Amino acid sequence: MATGVLAQAGPQTAQQAPPWATLVPMVLILGAFFIVSSRMQKKKQREHAEMLNSVHRGDSVVTSGGIVGEVVTVKDKTVVVRSADAKFEVNKSAISEITDRSGATKES
Repeated sequence: MATGVLAQAGPQTAQQAPPWATLVPMVLILGAFFIVSSRMQKKKQREHAEMLNSVHRGDSVVTSGGIVGEVVTVKDKTVVVRSADAKFEVNKSAISEITDRSGATKES
């Protein structure tokens, strides 16, 4: 008989949280995720820009199209890359990786 009284008293004293209270933690988590991911993306862009500024003659590079070659000439926005018997002029932004640095210093 005592269990019946407690069972009836339980739901009457319980309070429900407002519906928006469950959304607040989710919004905070999504906001934190957005901030962290945008900072990581900006860091990656900054590192890529620094890499492109440090490209100089003699470096072995890989383009985003998969061309592997050696830098022959560096211009403001483009680079001339020699791959086997061919020369290509590609945008600096197309360079995805510098695989080997030459011993030459950057010409001013």
